[in-house]
Amino acid sequence: MVDSFADWLRGRDDGELRALLAARPELVAPVPADLTALAARAASPAAVARALDRLDAFALAVLAGVLVLPDPVRVTDLAVALPAPRRAVSATLAALRRDALVWGTKTSRAAPGVRQALPHPAGLGPPAAEVFATYSPERLAGLLADIGGEVPRGFTDAGRLIARIAERLAEPADLVADAGDEARAALDRLVWGPPVGRVADARRPVRIDTAETPIERLLARGLLAAEDDRTVTVPREVALHLRGGRLFRDLAAAPPPLDGGGARARDEDTVVRGAAGEAFTVVRQVEELLERWGLEPPPVLRSGGLAVRDLRAAAALLDVPEWRAALLAEIAQAAGLLTRSGDLDGEWLPTPAYDLWLRRDIAGRWAELAHGWLRTDRVPGLVGERDDRDRLVNALSEYARHGSAPATRHAVLSVLADAPDGTPVTADAVRARLDWLQPRRGGPFRDRLADWTLREAAVLGLTGFGVLSPFARDLLDGADPEPGLAKHLPEPGDKVLIQADLTAVAPGPLVTDLARELALTADVESTGGATVYRFTAESIRRALDAGRSATDVLDLLAKHSATPVPQPLTYLVEDVARRHGQLRVGSLVSYVRADNPATLDEILADRRADGLRLHRLAPTVLASGLGRADLLTGLRGLGLAPVAESPGGGVIVTRPDARRAEPPPSTEIVRLRPADAAEDSVIAATVRALRAGEEASRLGAARQAAAGPDGEPPRSPAVATVELLRGAVEKGGRVWIGYLDQQGQASSRIVEPIRVEGGFLTGYDATRAAVHRFALHRITGVTELAAE
Repeated sequence: MVDSFADWLRGRDDGELRALLAARPELVAPVPADLTALAARAASPAAVARALDRLDAFALAVLAGVLVLPDPVRVTDLAVALPAPRRAVSATLAALRRDALVWGTKTSRAAPGVRQALPHPAGLGPPAAEVFATYSPERLAGLLADIGGEVPRGFTDAGRLIARIAERLAEPADLVADAGDEARAALDRLVWGPPVGRVADARRPVRIDTAETPIERLLARGLLAAEDDRTVTVPREVALHLRGGRLFRDLAAAPPPLDGGGARARDEDTVVRGAAGEAFTVVRQVEELLERWGLEPPPVLRSGGLAVRDLRAAAALLDVPEWRAALLAEIAQAAGLLTRSGDLDGEWLPTPAYDLWLRRDIAGRWAELAHGWLRTDRVPGLVGERDDRDRLVNALSEYARHGSAPATRHAVLSVLADAPDGTPVTADAVRARLDWLQPRRGGPFRDRLADWTLREAAVLGLTGFGVLSPFARDLLDGADPEPGLAKHLPEPGDKVLIQADLTAVAPGPLVTDLARELALTADVESTGGATVYRFTAESIRRALDAGRSATDVLDLLAKHSATPVPQPLTYLVEDVARRHGQLRVGSLVSYVRADNPATLDEILADRRADGLRLHRLAPTVLASGLGRADLLTGLRGLGLAPVAESPGGGVIVTRPDARRAEPPPSTEIVRLRPADAAEDSVIAATVRALRAGEEASRLGAARQAAAGPDGEPPRSPAVATVELLRGAVEKGGRVWIGYLDQQGQASSRIVEPIRVEGGFLTGYDATRAAVHRFALHRITGVTELAAE
């Protein structure tokens, strides 16, 4: 006979304990000392609340039935009361028993802490024995007399009075009818929950012969009970009678169907092509945005985030709506490609990881963006709204965060994955399915998160025409999505078609180096299936300002042109290069220097140069009161092509190299692992630790330390130590390690390694009967132990 929840938990085998810890990972860290401690943690309010949050609507209904029906509960009783199919009830009870929310073998009882977490199960109030417990014996006797119960003379036992009242209220049909239609209408509003209402002076004494209002008539008949001075509740017996013995009006044992709202189904090829096209587009747009911000970084607002004007500029640059520009910036930050510089007046700059990202193929780049979006707690949909303090939520700001975002994204994509093949699921159907799967996590904000997730998934190419793509399924399942996407993407090319009208057409995506050079040398005129670049005098001068020579530009075009470079383009490059650098501008405030004095004579004779405040210092030198940048702009306005000059006479490249910002060391750019998960190896080690702790408790010791081998702790070279530990992880063996404490004292430990990463060994320490993390630099050596 199992007398308690802790005793029942002790009777679970290792497989059942592993299933419990996998379903409720919050019980793992820190590892409980023994099964008694595990039972206490499983019943704690926080742990119970997290477990309930994972339950679907039917599981919550079954659990409510366990709380409402007389203890202990049988499957047949639950199936009748819910009502629901017996097989579905039995399967759900097994899942609740696995999660230790109910316990027992042939019958089911609610685990400790569950009743407190669900104060009104099935929308029902407390039974009469609880709601009338605060009434005085005199008032209970009066109530019992009013509702037709016999009260013996001198009968003052409150418990027996309440028992008789509860028995009478189990069949309250005549009392309800006698209360009148208005009272019945008030009662009906509370019958299906919530069972509590607010009234003034709820504890006032009232009898049937003095009751005037509908509420007073209900109180006088025990159909309502006063919980405190302002709260009344319907006794459970009354509500169950009025419900006809059913716990729920309409209970679905299965989730609502996923339909497309009349939209036609899509074949897989159409879905994949649409999704792959969006995936390619989002990668190209992120690259274009970060290339611009690497050269012209927007400042960080004082309050953090990106200014509205900079977001609008980004949207204009990419020719997309502002919400999409915000999404692209947020995705780049989530993937670790963008961060703020560490300066006092910081700027938004690409990180060094961006340069590595550019070296990957399109599918690899997309995978990094998709992983970052799926795991981040940032919510791009909040950008442009106002928070609860009426502050504008800017892109990249700290206010655009919500802890439930990653879980909601996973949930929405999982719903799409469950849809029939090719069916584009409507947003209403997704929200309805989520309401059934996670009713405790619902609400208006979760619905908005779901809508934003669907929109963002379409932009990222996770869906095509509303249907989840095959490579998105790989991403969701933890598999590598790159191979599935790569075969549907065009191969980057290294050739363009240069035409006589000074344009170049890239028929598809270009390799990164060529795309960068073309963006420097020419202006993008149009995008789409093909990208059209236009060469102008300004764009050629931009390349020359960046340090390219005419020969460099022409060689680049000749190498990557599928046709000979047209003569007009050659003339344009050579003409701009011939004039480029004839003038040199420095700072006096600033000066103009030329090898030919006649050139300076022409400038001084030009009336348009009056505003440049020039005067001659020497035959080949003019000075100006303007700064160098303003003087350069003014001379270019005269149709000249000056370059900036350093104090030593060298040419200054006016288009700086792209800047990069190192992310702060303490910043975790991407949440690499869901918080609501635990590894199988850790769970297995935890079960061993629980068993060892239980055995130690049974023997009357807090911990029963295992004896280590005789002799001094082992010593081995650092490289060999790490290799031996990794080998033990793969083979699942035990090792003897020497370990230094903080005082430098060596001790022996018997360890079953679980993993080696991040400078630590995680394993089950048999000498301490617990899962422990060991710093690798403190391990003096390793020796393998023979299997027992």
